[in-house]
Amino acid sequence: MHSFEHALARVAVWNLAGFGRISAARRANQAKGLALLDAEFVTLVEVNPASYIDDLAAEIAQYGVHYTTTILPQPGGLHIGFLHKTGVEVTDPRFIPGSNGDYAGGRLALAVDIKVGKLSAVVIGVHLKSGRDRPEQVLRDSQCRVIGDWITDLRATPGTMRKTIMLMGDFNMIPGQDVSNFHHLGGDDLMDFVSCWDLQDRFSHILEKGRANLLDGFAVSRTYSTDYVRGSLRLFPMHWTMDMGREKFKDEVSDHLPFVASFRLF
Repeated sequence: MHSFEHALARVAVWNLAGFGRISAARRANQAKGLALLDAEFVTLVEVNPASYIDDLAAEIAQYGVHYTTTILPQPGGLHIGFLHKTGVEVTDPRFIPGSNGDYAGGRLALAVDIKVGKLSAVVIGVHLKSGRDRPEQVLRDSQCRVIGDWITDLRATPGTMRKTIMLMGDFNMIPGQDVSNFHHLGGDDLMDFVSCWDLQDRFSHILEKGRANLLDGFAVSRTYSTDYVRGSLRLFPMHWTMDMGREKFKDEVSDHLPFVASFRLF
C-alpha cells in the first residue's frame, strides 16, 4: 500500500464557475492553476458536465500531478466533485437528502469519508442558493437547516462521534450579513467557521471591475477536530501564480479563488 509520507495534508475548495459549461481554453487554465495549488484533496464546485472532472484531472496530469476523481451527478446541471491524490482514501459518496431545501432546482450537499495517515474525516461539499436579497436568504436557511441537522445527527452516531467534520464550498453567504444562514448551517453549534476568523483575506468571489467579497466558506467541527492547523487557511492567489490580474482571471479561469488549509496527519 502506498505510504503517504507527509506531516500535513492540504485540503482545498474551489468554484470552477461552470455555469454555461467550461471551454477547452478555460479548462487548460484551470488545470494549470490546480497544478500550482497542488493540494492533496480538492472539493470542486460547479463541475459542468459531471464528466468534466475526469477531463480536468487528465489535463492536470500533464504537470505530473495525478488525481483520482469522485463525483455523483446532481439532478441539475452543476455538480460537486472531489480530486484526491494517491494515499488519500475516499469512500461512501452520498448526497445529504433534502439538502436543496425549498429551492427545487438547488444542488444537494455531497458528503464523503476520507482517510489519510491518521486523519479520518467526513467532508461535506456544498453549493448553496445565490443572491443577496431576503428571498434568497430564506431559501438558504431552508438548505442550511437540513445540512446542520445532518451534521448534528452525524455527531451523535456511533462510529462517527469523534470524526473530524469538514464543511466547505460556495456558501453564497457573507460573514456578518447572513447571520441566520450561518446559525442553521453549523448544526447544534458544532461547526467552527474558520473562514470567518482564521482567514487573512476577506474576499474569494471576484465581481465586476475587480471588486470582490467573501462568498466561499470553510468550516471544521469544534470538538474532536484537533487536526486543523490553526492559521493555515489561506486564500490561494491563483491569479498571481498564473501572472494574471483579477479581471483577466475572472474572464479566463474562474470568478472565484480557492481556499486551502492544512491538517495534521500525526
